[in-house]
Amino acid sequence: MSAVKAIVTDIEGTTSSIAFVRDVLFPYARAALPRFLQEQHGRADVTHWIKAVAEENGLPADDLDGVTEILLQWIDQDRKHTALKALQGMIWVDGYAQATYKAPVYADAAAVLRSWHAAGLPIYVYSSGSVPAQKLFFAHTDHGDLRPLFTDHFDTEIGGKRDIGSYVRIAGAIGIAPENLLFLSDIVEELDAARDAGWQTVLVDRREDYPQARSGDAGHGHSRVERFSDINVV
Repeated sequence: MSAVKAIVTDIEGTTSSIAFVRDVLFPYARAALPRFLQEQHGRADVTHWIKAVAEENGLPADDLDGVTEILLQWIDQDRKHTALKALQGMIWVDGYAQATYKAPVYADAAAVLRSWHAAGLPIYVYSSGSVPAQKLFFAHTDHGDLRPLFTDHFDTEIGGKRDIGSYVRIAGAIGIAPENLLFLSDIVEELDAARDAGWQTVLVDRREDYPQARSGDAGHGHSRVERFSDINVV
């Protein structure tokens, strides 16, 4: 194994529980979406994504009802669409600002991330959630503001998380050879793509999120841990 010079981590199911996103953030965004689009569609950043969704689906740019219906369908389907993720992130700002909820980060993840940062190891985030949503999440955790721990963030604008090319581009952006990068995720197929791009990988297989351990063939040969404290960084 080559020396690890930087770590890239997923969020949902890796640093934080799947249940929080599924049971808190998604329902909050779904309930707030129609009113948010009606009230904020004149904002340049909101307009950009409304137009993107309309164009992709053959709708007029001003068909707000049609765009809203599509976005609600995507939420119900758990689509990892960049436009949806961006708009969800904007909606979640209100929930965090009003202290409606805090982002739960596993205690072992918070402790180890802090230790890596203190040791001078660069840490990045790569998640299907938009970069603003990622920063919002880590600014309001139950372990305080964790944003200073991260060097930079990546989302699906750089590419899909199961696309080998995404990891090639991230390595280029970071400026470190793939063999010296470590990717942490709970999704085996994402780890497969990173490994195929030359990265080191670790499957974070938490019992809270995955009651059935994914060892052997189920883990596709990736190193497997159940908590961050089990990760050995060379």
